[in-house]
Amino acid sequence: MRAHRRRLGMTQEELAERAGVSVRSVGKWEAGKVAAPRSSTMRLLADAFRLEGADRERLLGSATEPVRGTEITPAQLPSDPAGFTGRDRELGRLDALLAGPPDRAARGVIISAVSGTAGVGKTTLAIRWAHRVRDRFPDGQLYVNLRGFGPVGPPVPPGEALRGLLDGLGVTPQRIPADLEARAALYRSVLAGQRLLILLDNAGDAEQVRPLLPGVPGCVVIVTSRDRLAGLTVADGAQMLLLDVLDTGSARDLLARRIGAGRVAREPDAVDDLVRSCARLPLALAIVAARAAANPGFPLTALAAELRDARSRLDVLTGPDPATDVRGVFSWSYRKLGPDAARLFRLFALHVTPVVGAAALTGLAGLAARRVRTALRELVAANLVSEQLPGRFGCHDLLRDYARDLAEEIDSRRDRAAATRRMIDHYLHTALAADQCLKSDRSLSNRRPTEMAEGAAPESFGDGARSMAWFAAEQPALRAAADLAVAAGLDVTAWWMAWAVLTYLERRWDKRNWTHWQMIAIAAAERAGDVLLQAVSHYNVGFALAGLGDLDRARSHLTTALALYRRLGNRSGMADAHLNLGIVARREARYSDALEEGGHALELARQAGDRVGEARAMNNIGWCHLTMGDYREALDYCRRAVRLHEAAGNRMGAAHSWDSVGMAHFRLGEPAQAASCYRRAASIFRDENDQQYQAIALSHLGDTEEAAGRHRSARDAWRNALAILTELDHPDADEVRAKLATGQAARR
Repeated sequence: MRAHRRRLGMTQEELAERAGVSVRSVGKWEAGKVAAPRSSTMRLLADAFRLEGADRERLLGSATEPVRGTEITPAQLPSDPAGFTGRDRELGRLDALLAGPPDRAARGVIISAVSGTAGVGKTTLAIRWAHRVRDRFPDGQLYVNLRGFGPVGPPVPPGEALRGLLDGLGVTPQRIPADLEARAALYRSVLAGQRLLILLDNAGDAEQVRPLLPGVPGCVVIVTSRDRLAGLTVADGAQMLLLDVLDTGSARDLLARRIGAGRVAREPDAVDDLVRSCARLPLALAIVAARAAANPGFPLTALAAELRDARSRLDVLTGPDPATDVRGVFSWSYRKLGPDAARLFRLFALHVTPVVGAAALTGLAGLAARRVRTALRELVAANLVSEQLPGRFGCHDLLRDYARDLAEEIDSRRDRAAATRRMIDHYLHTALAADQCLKSDRSLSNRRPTEMAEGAAPESFGDGARSMAWFAAEQPALRAAADLAVAAGLDVTAWWMAWAVLTYLERRWDKRNWTHWQMIAIAAAERAGDVLLQAVSHYNVGFALAGLGDLDRARSHLTTALALYRRLGNRSGMADAHLNLGIVARREARYSDALEEGGHALELARQAGDRVGEARAMNNIGWCHLTMGDYREALDYCRRAVRLHEAAGNRMGAAHSWDSVGMAHFRLGEPAQAASCYRRAASIFRDENDQQYQAIALSHLGDTEEAAGRHRSARDAWRNALAILTELDHPDADEVRAKLATGQAARR
């Protein structure tokens, strides 16, 4: 050994690193303190010395007798799965394991943990890949089913798994120790210097796997499990491969491979229905394909209808044995959950959307946030739910069906109803909090819902940007929660939900959803018999329809709102209705009517002591004068509106009035003053997260800069405006786009 090491100019430390042995062992061998090292160790040293022929045989001959009784190369892989389709990306990820530096010592033991939910095809993928690359492993392939999840027997203990692996390696039974640690040490010794592929299938957890890992480089280990095996990733350097359901094309290909491409081509719509009903889960698709293949005369439309019309799709997705019963396969994962995680999984079925935020789940469960976070980590680790976006969780439709069946079986009707009420109240009070963050002075005659189910756990928000982001993410959940509230007879709750979303919808220029929400609100208010809520909703619908240009319907709703406000003697409400009737009249070029309506709004706001309402009326009268060409009169009204808004602390109202003052200066040929006003308006709108009016102010700024001959500044303002309007799908986008095109053409 000393002679070979010195021949290569290596130190003892360098030899130990290259061979994957300890420096202490090298020192003992060179000092003659070990008469006959093990053959597996000698192979490592021969590789490190790059010995061949007689020199290699001479070194290997100094070893003790091998513990392996035979020289049979293990080839234990199950058969290559027929009908395999798709998974090209995942196969490529596994192929990448074999790439990299050729020096095995530099790479260490290569481990990949293939994880995913029940029935997603983890074992199938691993076996397919193992067959593709088995010629890369001249010393063979080992396979063991660890039974971590399944109907047959308990999980295989690591000691028992090691005995089977050692048997496969040809170790004689009398050489296998009884002690787990000694058995694992022997296993690592036998593997040393060999290049094997080891497939550890259906592992229960990292602790079951760890004793089965090689100790030195040369082998590749593939582990499949429903558990994410995070411990292997953190402590053992495993590379995680998370397997999802098939994409739609691969799901169709799976059916075509099993029942024939012609049959699939003849009924494409039925195939699409089957793929959707099976949630693109390979196991479910395989069960449906087996049923179709066994009944070649059945039209696929009949099979699709059977799945679609069943009380539970899981009743249909059953195979001839426990391993092909989707409900049974799911149950193996569910049974391992702790009480909190099991209950939270069942409650997933009660939520109104497939993807839900952690805070909403806290309200749904009625548990402390810390307990819910712990339960979510357990569910994610078990691959029963996935974190689809940071803090947002979901699962595919078949798992939701399974959760719903469990909830109906285990949880009482009363408990399910209580969870649903907590969810509704969570969304209502979170929406109210988010709206308050966007517009702190918004109120409704000092009315605000205060009752809330215990444990609803609404969220709070520190700034407008977070509030806008929450509203954007939760629109589907809010709509569905409102529908649930209506179905449960909670009409006032549904009304307040519709009220709470309006600031967000206005700032996104989403008048169509605004109108939809307020039609829900009108119906809810009428059922509740609440005149004020009816008036507010008719006003809100009229406001939105005016913005959309549907002036006849806008006038009808605003007139109804005015009558209801009069019935209540609500001067502020009457002022708002007159103000918007004035806007409708101005857009219809009925300027005298518009000024008259504005005058009514101004007088009623003053009577009510509503300074903001008074400022809004002044601004609208000023804008009407702008439309009529009376720019000095317009400037006077709009400046007074600015002062009133600012005195009342109403930043948004002040921004609208600054935009109006800017327009008056622009029309008077005073571009410098106009540009200053527009910049101030755009800055406030940006700070208040009102994208629509920020873009409008920027568009006006571009007009002013262009008129002043500052073409580059004009172009920058229009581009910024266009980016926002395009994102909002705003009708003004085409006008701004035309300004950019005309300005560029003129400068050519």
